[in-house]
Amino acid sequence: MTADPAERIASFRKLLASDPNDPMLHFGLGTALLRTNDPTEAATAFEATLRLDPNYTAAYRELGRALEALGRSEDALEAWRRGIEVAQRTGDLQAGKEMTVFSARLREKPSSP
Repeated sequence: MTADPAERIASFRKLLASDPNDPMLHFGLGTALLRTNDPTEAATAFEATLRLDPNYTAAYRELGRALEALGRSEDALEAWRRGIEVAQRTGDLQAGKEMTVFSARLREKPSSP
């Protein structure tokens, strides 16, 4: 895949047009969108990933990051909580640890007035 973010996103969209049921393609699109600071579209892509593969732990992690970027803290915490449960069930210990850390950091952030 290309290093140019716009081309990368276009490539994922093209691939998804021919294979819309591939969770890895949705995840790749979401990751590329998150890197270009488009958390709204990224969250949509990660949600599509999880509809297709509810055990895709990295998608919970990245969905939480996208939701946090959108200021949706409670939704981010819920995504990570669900992801931690999946990680424990599937044995994806690294993703589970990361989501635990992300959750703790978000809970420690001061609330906006």
